[in-house]
Amino acid sequence: MTYDTWEAGDAYDAYVGRWSRRVAAAFLSRLARPAGGRWLDVGCGTGALSAAIPAPALLTGVDRSPGFVRAARAAVPHASFTVADARDLPFPAGCFDTAVSGLALNFVPGPAARPVGELARVTAPGGTVAAYVWDYAGGMEMMRRFWRAAIEVDPAAADLDEGPRFPLCHPDALRAAWDSAGLRAVSVAPIEIETTFTGFADYWTPFLGGQGAAPGYLTSLPPEQRSAIRDRVRAGLPDGPFALPARAWSVAGTVSP
Repeated sequence: MTYDTWEAGDAYDAYVGRWSRRVAAAFLSRLARPAGGRWLDVGCGTGALSAAIPAPALLTGVDRSPGFVRAARAAVPHASFTVADARDLPFPAGCFDTAVSGLALNFVPGPAARPVGELARVTAPGGTVAAYVWDYAGGMEMMRRFWRAAIEVDPAAADLDEGPRFPLCHPDALRAAWDSAGLRAVSVAPIEIETTFTGFADYWTPFLGGQGAAPGYLTSLPPEQRSAIRDRVRAGLPDGPFALPARAWSVAGTVSP
């Protein structure tokens, strides 16, 4: 069983969407795509990456969560959003110049080759297919602290920890997925930011929103276990404002002519 819950846009933004916006800007700067063109954002979530794609791009976003699609439409009114599965995109071949995905591919069920192949299929020859995912295993400290505490309280939580659960979120695995889709000139690079908090409540309260793997798991627990995890996490953090390092891995490749 997993607790990957994706429906309430506001709760997701408070948990991790606010950090996705920082990564999205760095990701797009590194891509350095020409202005304009036809863009597809797969697994658009609440629109963090879509909102960062500059006009005059013609932007389409898809996500399998109706709640997230509603949030994305509100956040990025100039774009078109629809509910769809990354494994079976409802678009003809070669109809986009750039296809991207932010913090989503590891949550698509089944082998990564299917959604990456779909991204490549709908991108025109010479176009770019790119994505970024959190480094859950070692580079996302706000989540690592949670899972270390959770496993101390409930050893069964080890099966839900995003680090070992998402092998795609490593440089070699991302490169292999892009290579398997026949993409050329594949590059993989880290994007590093800080997650900053005004205090422990700013860190902990979003975990109570139920959106995402860790919050979904936490809200499934009885109150005494939730409190025990909270107390363990809190013991390792300062009383005032603090920052924790966060890293995502980005990957990009070109569709063969």
